[in-house]
Amino acid sequence: MKILLTGGGTGGHFYPIMAVADSLNEIAKKEKIIKMDLVFMSESPYDQNLLLQKGVRFKKIYSGKVRRYFSFRNITDIFKTITGVIKAIWSIYVDFPDVIFSKGGYASFPAVFAARLFGIPLVIHESDTIPGKVNKWAGKFAKRIAVSFSQTAKYFPQGKTALTGVPARKEFFIPAKTGAREFFNLEENTPVILTMGGSQGSKKINDNFLDILPEIVKKYQVIHQCGENNLKETQARSSILLEKSSFKSRYHIFPYLDLSALRMAYGAVDLVVSRAGAGSIFEIAASGLASILIPLANSAQDHQKENAYSYAAITKATDVIEEHNLSPHILQSEIEILLEDKNRLKEMAENAKKFAQPEAAQKIAREIINLVLQHS
Repeated sequence: MKILLTGGGTGGHFYPIMAVADSLNEIAKKEKIIKMDLVFMSESPYDQNLLLQKGVRFKKIYSGKVRRYFSFRNITDIFKTITGVIKAIWSIYVDFPDVIFSKGGYASFPAVFAARLFGIPLVIHESDTIPGKVNKWAGKFAKRIAVSFSQTAKYFPQGKTALTGVPARKEFFIPAKTGAREFFNLEENTPVILTMGGSQGSKKINDNFLDILPEIVKKYQVIHQCGENNLKETQARSSILLEKSSFKSRYHIFPYLDLSALRMAYGAVDLVVSRAGAGSIFEIAASGLASILIPLANSAQDHQKENAYSYAAITKATDVIEEHNLSPHILQSEIEILLEDKNRLKEMAENAKKFAQPEAAQKIAREIINLVLQHS
């Protein structure tokens, strides 16, 4: 049984794909499927070690991105896309999969195009409230379509679309509370904030948070995932800001939190300040945490803003600050309002947990395997 997995090169695409890969392997083991051959096709492996751990082969293809603003790279990326499509067609022809599963994003286009060309059964998953261009096109011929928000279903054919939620990694449904305070060197009985801007960090969130940092650490502790590219600048600024503070030991900065560290962070914190990518939202929900979401202002189809407001309306588990309204004063005020209202914080956390879909990856994996069996 050979299944090709594909999707854009961000954590928001990659980690849900790995969650589905886990479920595929679990079903194969439980039902004694002799050989489960999983292949990940994208522009980059994102996390080569994780692919190796899960026994997933990587195939590199080129893919071009269509930007909503003028750029000469829009022209050069046309040729990248053509090259990627040709390579994907050849690669899939010589190593023919039974089913293709796509998370969308521009990096999925070559494999999805090949699925269309060869008539390979296609399953797609859309994380965001408004579908991306590739998924919207692929929905016309995909055999199965999974969506994360109920309002997304209107963009796809009704008979083959199901609400599953985001296939978050199962580890997030059991936050690692044991050892978390020791790992981050946290004090007892002092509320903890996790601030992050997605897997790559956010300079906008970093800058606003640093402006309030000297005041925040007087009352709270902070775990800050600032992003690899922002580490030096953030470290330098925070060192100066906290140089004379007697509470500087309450600030803990990291360029990136891997799965183990992120689980422990979720297990230790009381409030999350984050971007509003669908993957981040569902991981926060799975961990049962209240949040402040700051959607990326120039995300494609404004999907982060739509995600944030949809999640807020459905769950009342988050407060949303749009980027054009973001200021140090507003951010500090929102943090203090939530952390000082223990009853509301608890209610938000409970609502978040109810929204999470622990069976999402399992449901998608089961549909993929059912399609293989139907077409074998």
